[in-house]
Amino acid sequence: MSVVKTEGKVEVKVEGLSIKEKVSYGMGDFGNGFMFDLGQLYLLKFFTDVAGIPAAAAGGIFLVSKLFAAICDPIVGSSIDYRRNIGERGKFRPYLLFGSIILAILTVLTFISPNISSTGKLIYAYASYMIWGIGYSFVNIPYGSLGAAMTQNAADRTSLAAFRQTGSLGALFITSIAVVPLILLFPSEKIGYPVVMGIMSLVGVLGFYICYRNCQERIVVKEGPKEKLSFMSIIRTFASNKPLLTLVLMTVFTISAYNIKSAMLIYFAQYNLGNVQLMAYMNFIIIGSSFLGVIMLPKLVKRFGKKKTAMIGLAISIIADTANFFMPSNVVLFTVLASIAFIGISIPNGITWALVSDIIDYGEWKTGERKEGTTYALFNFSRKLAQSLSGFLSGVGLGIIGYIPNVTQASSTLLGIKGLLLLYPAVALGIAMLVIGLLYKLTDEKHEEMVKDLQARI
Repeated sequence: MSVVKTEGKVEVKVEGLSIKEKVSYGMGDFGNGFMFDLGQLYLLKFFTDVAGIPAAAAGGIFLVSKLFAAICDPIVGSSIDYRRNIGERGKFRPYLLFGSIILAILTVLTFISPNISSTGKLIYAYASYMIWGIGYSFVNIPYGSLGAAMTQNAADRTSLAAFRQTGSLGALFITSIAVVPLILLFPSEKIGYPVVMGIMSLVGVLGFYICYRNCQERIVVKEGPKEKLSFMSIIRTFASNKPLLTLVLMTVFTISAYNIKSAMLIYFAQYNLGNVQLMAYMNFIIIGSSFLGVIMLPKLVKRFGKKKTAMIGLAISIIADTANFFMPSNVVLFTVLASIAFIGISIPNGITWALVSDIIDYGEWKTGERKEGTTYALFNFSRKLAQSLSGFLSGVGLGIIGYIPNVTQASSTLLGIKGLLLLYPAVALGIAMLVIGLLYKLTDEKHEEMVKDLQARI
């Protein structure tokens, strides 16, 4: 049974979420991972080893393309918030249905290396990845905003965050294990990459369809914001929301750490451990173990609250990565410590989805305007900034340490690969821990009081 409260521009259906709806919401990030993770895990390797683009130039593609996408995100999010004539499908769900198909096509195009000059290949790589970034924004921002529109219940939001992180890890688990062996079945990587990416992208579209089909928007904005859409309206939304500013700063460090680990593991497996196919076996254990962090997430949040739980996870990952850097490059020992680190980092990464929903409520509570798309897009800006930073650092870092594709690497280069994989993430997560510990003031108790105030206003 549901209770509908409606007055003016906001309609709220007060009802609990079913397990089917929670699982379906998680399937959205499962589908998302089958397109997003491909770029984070394999695109740098594709650029350097298949397209023949120098490592530093490949890093530049990530930097420029992700920065371009980051700038586009607030524009995309605001355009969604200012939509008029919202139909029966809702404000956010139609983007999942139609946008995911376009994104799947764009994903395949990024893994094609046309037979043209080196300069032409570089231009194609920039263009395809920048266009992919825009397509991704038009799917990911509505998906992230949908969680805040489904419920304002704190326990349900934590549960949604856990299911979303489970879906994300599930996609990462499969793509990390399956992609390389499938590519190796083809006569050449130039053929294998786009075909395998096409198969993965089809799975991604199916995940988004399940999310679209079974999730319901309960907090419905009946009218757009009164303020006209402009660059300054976006800046004001950002500047007036201190919890959002803090989360953005923290996310720059957590996501850059997470992504650089993902990008560098394939190099570590191939050169430090001597067998690129070990990546699939290691990821089976590492990513499989990280589900433990997600399983523990609701209980940890119930006991310690979101903020302290995030700090606990960060501390675990920092300790494990630091220890792993100083240990010999033994596949068993590395996998054990890397698994512990991934368990740790999966906890704050999962909690951020609940935090951003709370922050959307905070923005409405403070300003009287509910801007899910704009707020989530500004949060997503930090993720794109971090992704550009990690891609850039990976490419430039490989150049600095003297990496040369498909040859035996010098001992200094092997140490550099290990440092990029483990030491940078440990330092970045340490900074993230300080940021959330010292600056984030939107406690669970404060959010609960806020929601009661919002509901009383209706």
